[in-house]
Amino acid sequence: MFKKIALLFITLLTLSVLTGCVQPDMSPNKGQDWADKTNENDIDMSDMDENLTESEMMMIEDGEENKMERIDFPSSEYYRLARTGKGTVKGTIYLKDAYDKHIPGASTRLYLNPYTSYSKQWYEESYLGGYKMTKADSRLFNYLKFTASDDNGKFAFYGVPSGSYYLIGTVKCGEACGYGNDKSIRIARRVSIQGSQILEKDLTRMID
Repeated sequence: MFKKIALLFITLLTLSVLTGCVQPDMSPNKGQDWADKTNENDIDMSDMDENLTESEMMMIEDGEENKMERIDFPSSEYYRLARTGKGTVKGTIYLKDAYDKHIPGASTRLYLNPYTSYSKQWYEESYLGGYKMTKADSRLFNYLKFTASDDNGKFAFYGVPSGSYYLIGTVKCGEACGYGNDKSIRIARRVSIQGSQILEKDLTRMID
């Protein structure tokens, strides 16, 4: 009888030790990706007159009169977007003049905006067409990926999911561009990436 009790005690003790060694994963980033970590509250609005990106402008513009109405936010399109990835998008952001002189976008913010009917409307009507648009749906910020350039305008995005994006940034330029005051000039282009591809794409445009 004593041997049975002792055996039972040893069995229970062994089970408790084994189960106690398996700890749940409580790391704060478990299951998160770049889309989950970015939202409108992460955006610094303090430099709105100096280095304002298009996404920031969309959220703070006052007055909706005389602005183009955005289409309804296409939740189903965004729901189907890949949420994790292994791709890299890198390059240099700069302006260039007629003599091919480069003015880099030093220490400026850039972002990737997934290609959808929603972002396509902005690109065609606002970026290319020059129309001001009504405020963007705040859910858009859950799908943007942000980075910043260095002093030479070089930038890189890591962990980018496969897909198509609008690569967007601004270059601040004044006298070097022939302006009396500093201006923030927005640049955007469409890029596509697959798998673990390292995509090298500069973001540039001619000085007006």
